[in-house]
Amino acid sequence: MIHSASAADPTILLVDNGSLAPAAVMNLRAIAARLGSALGRKVEPVSLLHSDTIPAAELEGQPAEILETALERRLRCGITDFLVAPLFFGPSGALSDYLPRRVAALQARFSQLRVRVGPPLVDMAEPHDQRLASILEDRVRTVLPAGGAPPTVILVDHGSPVRAVAAVRDHLAAQLRDRLGSAARGVLAASMERRNGPEYAFTEPLLERALAQPGFDSGLLVVALLFLSPGRHAGPGGDIPQICAAAERRQPGLKTVMTDPVGSHPGLIPILVDRIRTGLARPHL
Repeated sequence: MIHSASAADPTILLVDNGSLAPAAVMNLRAIAARLGSALGRKVEPVSLLHSDTIPAAELEGQPAEILETALERRLRCGITDFLVAPLFFGPSGALSDYLPRRVAALQARFSQLRVRVGPPLVDMAEPHDQRLASILEDRVRTVLPAGGAPPTVILVDHGSPVRAVAAVRDHLAAQLRDRLGSAARGVLAASMERRNGPEYAFTEPLLERALAQPGFDSGLLVVALLFLSPGRHAGPGGDIPQICAAAERRQPGLKTVMTDPVGSHPGLIPILVDRIRTGLARPHL
């Protein structure tokens, strides 16, 4: 556990990419509260983009904050030292490019600003860490019916134009395959979105095509959600249930069930605690 806060401690910001879905903001806040309890200090939920356009009335009266606005508001109150704990699975361009650019723009006006950034949830410098795969395994086993033949599993993420993020998805799928063993007939990694062009083929298969692949086109299939929160793709009203329902209509022998997103799982908090510890030892941007 990180020591309790003191005047010299940085302000900890739990930062996700942002969403237009109120449920995603509420989930970010819930994770920040649980993480704060584990650390014994306040953790403040902030998004990089989008979330500040959600009406406060849909967020229990409390507006969402985006990073640049959140940093500037605190800077004007004399708070200058921050640690960003990324709520991202892998090294998204939002972390490697967008965030440093926004911090640099603020530093041009507030030279005293100091920001450290922790690693994402899956740190490929620690390839033997299976904690996130363990969460995914638990999610899959929770939805399996008692008895019957083993299912197939598709691990689906949002999709990224960054090859290193797709590598995280594939790494987790391999770990999940090993952990499930004979409890699954096969595990396939898929994504919801990809950019056009052959240079982005590493994102494939998209979920719709994965559901038509031999071996994954019939019988019981678990769609394991590599998402942190409900939103445009995952959860009620997302397009993943719609894609699965359409596949079942085309393929009457196919039956799909979905896991919950990862964000509400208690096993996420120890990972975040470790990522914060690593971030505290890193240099400032």
